[in-house]
Amino acid sequence: DILVDGKLCDCDVVVDCKVGDPIPLEVKLTNWSKHSVGPFALTVTPYQDYQNGVHNYELQDAITFVGSNTFYIDSVKPTKDSVYFGALLFLYTGDFYLNIKFHEDNCSRELPLSWFCLPSVHIRAMEPVI
Repeated sequence: DILVDGKLCDCDVVVDCKVGDPIPLEVKLTNWSKHSVGPFALTVTPYQDYQNGVHNYELQDAITFVGSNTFYIDSVKPTKDSVYFGALLFLYTGDFYLNIKFHEDNCSRELPLSWFCLPSVHIRAMEPVI
């Protein structure tokens, strides 16, 4: 599960946030396999989709992470959850998306396939109401 500002994200949800306010990001992974998985890393990369097949990943002036955009995970035990917290800070208005990728360090254990089907996260950063 992915939560942005406390709201569960799926493909039909757009999360609205205010420019200049830190927005909590929570990624909850559940290991339904019979084996522990890990170690691995989870990287969150924001981008803009121009709706013409072009994605802009050069957003260092528009979005910053409070902390790191990469979570290092030692392992997730069978039938257990592991939750990771971070925060995003939007500096400009616009529609943004989050791309979440896994990087496995241990080739002998594969990550659960469901983790590669995380929902698309759509965030709309708006001007604060004065």
